[in-house]
Amino acid sequence: MRKIVKLTSVTEKDPLITTIKERCRVCYTCVRECPAKAIRIFEGQAEVISDRCIGCGNCVNVCSQQAKHVLLCIDKVNDLLNSNEKVSACVAPSFPAEFPDINYGKLIGMIRALGFDYVHEVAVGADLVAQKYNELINANRNQQYISANCPAIVEYICRYHPNLVKSLAPIVSPMLGTARAIRNLLGEDLKVVFIGPCLAKKKERDPTRPYYEIDAVITFIELRQMFEEKGITPENTSTSDFDDPHGHIGSLFPISRGMLQAARISDDVIQGKVIAADGKRDFIEAIKEYETGDLNVNLLEVLCCKGCIMGPGIKNDLPLFRRRSHVINYVKSHKAGRNLKKWKSYIDKLADLDLSRGYLANNRCFPEPPENNIVSILNRMGKFSTKDELNCGACGYDSCRDHAIAIYKGLAESEMCLPYSIDQLKKTLQELSISNKELANVQEALMHSERLASMGQLAAGIAHEINNPLGIVLMYAHLLLEECEENIRLKKDLEMIVEQTDRCKTIVSGLLNFARQNKVSRQPTNIAELIELSLRTALIPQDVKIVINQKNRDLIIELDSSQMAQVFINLIVNACEAMPDGGILTITVTENEQGFYFIFKDTGVGIAPDNYPRIFEPFFTTKQLGKGTGLGMSVAYGIIKMHGGDIHFESNNDPAKGTCGTIFTVNLPQHLPPI
Repeated sequence: MRKIVKLTSVTEKDPLITTIKERCRVCYTCVRECPAKAIRIFEGQAEVISDRCIGCGNCVNVCSQQAKHVLLCIDKVNDLLNSNEKVSACVAPSFPAEFPDINYGKLIGMIRALGFDYVHEVAVGADLVAQKYNELINANRNQQYISANCPAIVEYICRYHPNLVKSLAPIVSPMLGTARAIRNLLGEDLKVVFIGPCLAKKKERDPTRPYYEIDAVITFIELRQMFEEKGITPENTSTSDFDDPHGHIGSLFPISRGMLQAARISDDVIQGKVIAADGKRDFIEAIKEYETGDLNVNLLEVLCCKGCIMGPGIKNDLPLFRRRSHVINYVKSHKAGRNLKKWKSYIDKLADLDLSRGYLANNRCFPEPPENNIVSILNRMGKFSTKDELNCGACGYDSCRDHAIAIYKGLAESEMCLPYSIDQLKKTLQELSISNKELANVQEALMHSERLASMGQLAAGIAHEINNPLGIVLMYAHLLLEECEENIRLKKDLEMIVEQTDRCKTIVSGLLNFARQNKVSRQPTNIAELIELSLRTALIPQDVKIVINQKNRDLIIELDSSQMAQVFINLIVNACEAMPDGGILTITVTENEQGFYFIFKDTGVGIAPDNYPRIFEPFFTTKQLGKGTGLGMSVAYGIIKMHGGDIHFESNNDPAKGTCGTIFTVNLPQHLPPI
């Protein structure tokens, strides 16, 4: 009885393929190419779900960033070679596709140089398996089977089409067939290492048997690495040949339909009793149609790759048909030289060898999600009808619906949808633009407040220092004016002194008002009456028409009436002075949930855009010299801020752009801040 072999480096729990997160660029190519949908996108990273992975290696082949790491078994093989056990290297018949530049005899010599006691050709196992398929199909012409030579296909069916497990041909793969054959010939204690192009072989076993039949599996890529590590080259190696038994037509197994030819099974299109499919999309479609009963065939020959010659364990970049030609040329050149009698004697000797195997379903299918959940996920991504479902495939799924189902299953994220991500990015940019604008406004207001505070401190110091001297000058100027009634020339000079001194006093008074931190003395105030008082105080020119729009003339607001009257008067006076040839000043009072709004709109000359940033700066004025101090709007700004409100304006001074004029809007909150 075959004793149980305990693996030390590879078990069913070891993940076959993992993602190197530092290299993963989340391009979703692996999601798109995975037939088992065993790739989960979590927090922007692609993860291989070992429980769902069938080992096809498509994700390894398509990853341009080399972010997929394959489980290596080199250490396990080295441990076997360093032990006292007899070890055989079983080489897959696809080796000509990997080593077209190395004579096969040299290659075998290089493998022996690694320390292997035997080098066997897996083609002999393929010959045995092909014979079993021939017997199976001929003995059960009314039965339908799915070939089981590809371990990735077997895993795919066991996990995602468990109802078809009973249809899998109960015959081992050429790898397992070779292992059983050479152990039958050389003893059960022989250690077997498979070398080939397939990743799924690393996990292949007959689950109905209590032991592993292969002690280690390495790919051709790992074999090259071992050659490099030990400095083995064709130049420093002797030529050798495979150990008996040699293979025959089984060498065609790695190419599409090669197994059918080796088994002498006709795939006549007219008879339609055999269908061969290979490659990701074709094998999935073939299995689906087989399951629905649309394929009435005796044998469905399916391979996960476009033949084993395109397996992920092959390193070179040769195209499909170049690789195919290398395998065919090898078969042609060695078929004539083989001793068919000797080959036949080995086949007869192994005729009674048990090449059967069993399968266990390992259902990994998700239940169908409720329709309302799918609709909800689609809506969340902005897809409210079939017209919104672009099915662009950028997410790695064939359709938007498939993507939504994957999200429900926890395999995908909404952000994988390119149109959705673009829309979200646009919204974020818009929100960021608004935030930046608000921040700029706050920064501008803060800088303005800081400037006002600095100017206020300076103004207070100047006003206090010159106020008293000005009072003395004014007093003595009046005294002298009273004493020089007959001196007309002196009297005019003194009147000039008085006039200019009074102007200085006015400026100083304005400075004190600007600098003073006035407290707001709030009282219930009738807004209509406050506006009428302000209009009377401002002395409106006759050629300026006043229009007042206020629906609620009983509007009462708690505010400092004297201070707010100063604001209104400033705005009214400025509007009138902006209309030297007359015009219309419209005063509108409105309210809503946010607050109260006082709008002063004139039809004047407007404000030049260059002056916009300086409107509320102290001492800035567009009036003629001597006509204003430039403090009115600064004082008004401070009063409004002390009331917890704000003031802004719009203006146009270019007739080509429309009606000229300026609109100042004062808004006060419904609930004024505490004093």
